[in-house]
Amino acid sequence: MTGITRRLFNTALGSAVAVGGLSTGFSAGILGSWTTPAQAQGAASVVTVATIGEPPTLDPVGTTSDLVSIITQHMFETLFTFDGDWKLAPLVASALPQVSADGKTYTIPLRSGVTFHDGSTVTADDVVASLDHWTKASPRGKTVAPLVESIAAKGADAVVIALKEPFAPLISLLAMNNGAAAIVPKSVIDGPGALKSLVGTGPYKLLEHKPDQYIRLVRHDGYVSPAGTPSGYAGSRKANIGEVRFVPVPNAATRVSGVLAGQYQFADSLPAETLPRIKGAAGVKPVIVKPFGFPLMIMNTKTGVMANQKLRQAVLAALEPNDMLLAGLGDPEFVQAEGSIYAQGTPFYDETSAKPYSDHAAGKAADLLKAAGYKGEPIRIMTSVQYEFLYKMSMVAQAQLEIAGFKVDLQVLDWATLLQRRGDDKGWDAFFTYHTFVPEPSLITVLNPSYPGWWDSPAKREALAAFNREMDPAARKAKWVTLQTLFYSEVPSVKVGEFYNLAASSDKLTGYTPTPWPFFWNTDLKG
Repeated sequence: MTGITRRLFNTALGSAVAVGGLSTGFSAGILGSWTTPAQAQGAASVVTVATIGEPPTLDPVGTTSDLVSIITQHMFETLFTFDGDWKLAPLVASALPQVSADGKTYTIPLRSGVTFHDGSTVTADDVVASLDHWTKASPRGKTVAPLVESIAAKGADAVVIALKEPFAPLISLLAMNNGAAAIVPKSVIDGPGALKSLVGTGPYKLLEHKPDQYIRLVRHDGYVSPAGTPSGYAGSRKANIGEVRFVPVPNAATRVSGVLAGQYQFADSLPAETLPRIKGAAGVKPVIVKPFGFPLMIMNTKTGVMANQKLRQAVLAALEPNDMLLAGLGDPEFVQAEGSIYAQGTPFYDETSAKPYSDHAAGKAADLLKAAGYKGEPIRIMTSVQYEFLYKMSMVAQAQLEIAGFKVDLQVLDWATLLQRRGDDKGWDAFFTYHTFVPEPSLITVLNPSYPGWWDSPAKREALAAFNREMDPAARKAKWVTLQTLFYSEVPSVKVGEFYNLAASSDKLTGYTPTPWPFFWNTDLKG
């Protein structure tokens, strides 16, 4: 880490603690309001989970927020999901689809007897309505919508999706738990807007939501589980815990203190430097998820100064990802400076097309700034201390960009506000986020032209369409290299590198499986 970056890291850490201090008192106030109901039910029946903040919604269809996914996957289910090896598996469906020889017709059989939280039984008509809603309301579904010829029921226990052309990622998109193709009653759908009520098929249902205090999910006693040995998100799901309670705790230090004190049975997204403290504590164990994800600085390619491709290239040349990673996570064991969107050891890894990631020749950023005609306009970058590691990275990025000649307006927001504001293409120029590992490249949100950032050049559109039409795995790899080459030429985002997530769990919580989106079915509390 360079001297200037080390100073920036210390400044960022101090700022995060100062800002977090406001949250600490707030979170402590919350504790008094939620512990009493939990104690009244009996502590062994409740798992309390500390999350990074208040979710912007509990409707899983219209957003790709990981925070929303973590909570709502307990309430809502999709036709398919991923097993422990990231292979597709049925969930509400009874089997993987039958696909026609031309790759354009998918016949999906449904499990019988699956019930919604309101007690009604899932029908093929409900599934058709849910999928139709997904194509209109979900950022993921909207990518599929232009390719859909029809979605129709086939008798009472099957659905047929007819496409205009082959589309290899379809089942993976239907399996994702964010921007989710959630199966809901037809009666709760009212056009492309939010669901009229939060009724799903999951092992837990919503009991109570007090914004900024807690979300209480209780066991759905009528739940009908898929069969099979549990593996990842697939297989049998048992709601052993009577209630799963999600508590927004925006300050990372408060999440750590709370789980060490036994106030939470699980705390997510913790600073890497707290690992020794967690390892040394009685009654608590660390949870490390690897692979997990990659931080991103996403740029507004649609409106404002960053719509200039040369300027985005200058940003890439100005940033030193390794310094950002070490500032954000602290421990080198939790990061890897890797430019390939898919890391080494994965099927889509490609080093050559990611070469610009590490190309930081002296003066390159300044030359690109000059070529871009940059006149000193402020670059409005949104960040949040609720994801402390992203905040620290953004502080280092600000300094590196300013050294290169940019003027930076770093805007520190709460995460819910950032998620809301990023939908306004005139309100920002860049924002920091991260993307969890996904097995199918078309699930990466920055490839979606409707995702904030709005990367949608003619060359990218053509390359993505060719990749999605290709059904042969080997040929898809070659087409993915073309896409990654465009990513580094058009620079819609900057991949900072790879990082691994640290969480902490009470040792009384048994059966927990480390996953990018934590879930609590098949878990139990002992003692």
